[in-house]
Amino acid sequence: MTGKEHDDHVDRVWELAKRIGIAMFVTWDGKEQRARPLAATVEKDEGAIYFLIDVNGEKDDQLAEFPHVSVSFADHKHSKYVALSGKATVSNDRARIKELWTPFAKAWWDSPEDPAIRVIKMVPQDAELWDSPGRIVTTLSMLTAAVTGRSPKIGENAKVVL
Repeated sequence: MTGKEHDDHVDRVWELAKRIGIAMFVTWDGKEQRARPLAATVEKDEGAIYFLIDVNGEKDDQLAEFPHVSVSFADHKHSKYVALSGKATVSNDRARIKELWTPFAKAWWDSPEDPAIRVIKMVPQDAELWDSPGRIVTTLSMLTAAVTGRSPKIGENAKVVL
């Protein structure tokens, strides 16, 4: 992969993650992986993805002991997927919580001043993306491959170091 291709893939990873917006956030508790959907704030310029969480959950304890996490974004309708791995930390940064506050967060907390809110900062180290031209084109390509015996051309797949 050329430097330009790498940079294009990195840009696409950040773009897809931001556009999709909801991620499956996966932690390790020492025995099993734990996954849950979280709303993501993607900040490419900072090289970070932020999540608001409640202090009463288990995520903060899991991250204190096992900070390596996986985050996956899926847009099944358009056949676009991104999986990222990296380190995550939890903080009680009240200014950052206020910056990340959205009307969506109101479903979980009354205001950004709620003392139970924490923020996870995930810094991805690597990513993999699957970016196809869409469900119809992908389906047609797979049907053609089944008839012709050739491999389907279902879009782009790339592994990149961020």
